[in-house]
Amino acid sequence: MQHPTALLFVSALTMLGTPLLAAPPTVAGLAEMDTALQSGLQVEDYVTGTKVPWAMCFLPDGRMLFTEREGRVRGVAADGKLIPEALFEVKDIRTGGEIGLMGITPHPDFAKNKWVYIAYGHQEATGEKDARGRERVKIDVRVMRLRESEGKFIEDKLIISGFPAQSNHAGCLLRFGPDGKLYITTGEMFRRELSQDMTSLGGKTLRLNDDGSVPEDNPFVKTADARPEIWSLGHRNAQGMDWQPRTGVMYQVEHGPSGEAGTGGDELNRVEKGKNYGWPTIHHKQSQDGLEHPLAEWSPAIAPSQLLFYTGDAIPALKGKLLFTALGGLGGNKRPGVYVISLDAAGAVTGQTRILTSLGRLRAIAQGPDGALYVSTSNRDGRGRPADSDDRILRITAKPAGK
Repeated sequence: MQHPTALLFVSALTMLGTPLLAAPPTVAGLAEMDTALQSGLQVEDYVTGTKVPWAMCFLPDGRMLFTEREGRVRGVAADGKLIPEALFEVKDIRTGGEIGLMGITPHPDFAKNKWVYIAYGHQEATGEKDARGRERVKIDVRVMRLRESEGKFIEDKLIISGFPAQSNHAGCLLRFGPDGKLYITTGEMFRRELSQDMTSLGGKTLRLNDDGSVPEDNPFVKTADARPEIWSLGHRNAQGMDWQPRTGVMYQVEHGPSGEAGTGGDELNRVEKGKNYGWPTIHHKQSQDGLEHPLAEWSPAIAPSQLLFYTGDAIPALKGKLLFTALGGLGGNKRPGVYVISLDAAGAVTGQTRILTSLGRLRAIAQGPDGALYVSTSNRDGRGRPADSDDRILRITAKPAGK
């Protein structure tokens, strides 16, 4: 039975007098807890006692790296033991609200070059004072390339800077795509007009070479008054991104305009070169010629965070599925967990369900070299109710037969 509060795609809508086109097939209902799937999972603590782990990744030798939003890059040895000291601490970090140390990803050729990329909020003094005599600071989001040296990481190269930034809607996820290029999601810091402004890096997906230069085949390289780094536009605050292994197509989840334009409106999108995903011209269930509508939309908000396609063998029931974490949204009807999305051959959503719903706010997600699924809590970010062991990184596998 279809959930009565689900916001589903419809055949036509009108907003502000603009005719909207027929929308895509509906996604049936809000995702409910899959008790059968959940009962077949083994969930164990992998790391405990961290503070707001934002993103994580694995190195070729089996080590895990993860970021803590306060500015630390942490490491877990291949045997699962947390390295006590930070491997790197960001200088001049800007924290507060949602901003801080965010995305992390290794270079595809890390085994040779030892490069890891991080995204973070940066602040520096301007030398000026405000009317109250306080030091003015300039804030932006940056991507830095680090290099491993003697078991720690050191700054190697500033890849890009100048992303618009404030406490909220700062992005910022990093991933290398199947083409070997670095992709970056950026937020619009509650300045919705930036998402359609081609002179701004806010509210976009960016695509760069590994040294920060712009690929010659980016869609707007030859467009006047457009930043050549832009791959797609019209985003609000995407924080999840991965590529479907079978097709090589990018999928993203992004936060909808709760509190700005109704409630909810969280999205799953198939993101393609040069396309416009509509914000703020369209949102929620709306569709308009020349703008891309979402594959799925959730209202009330679920606050989707990070995304992957699961390809491992440790959890056979999830193989080939699109998974994303959800912080749960604000207000009384929170729906956190890991969302399990089924897609058909054409990439349309054919089903959704939810697991790991009792752990509070979930943010980072990664597949380990052992095929296990790794998920982090974000219960100490000021919006959750932390348990004594939070924040945690959890390791999820299928229960052994007979258990």
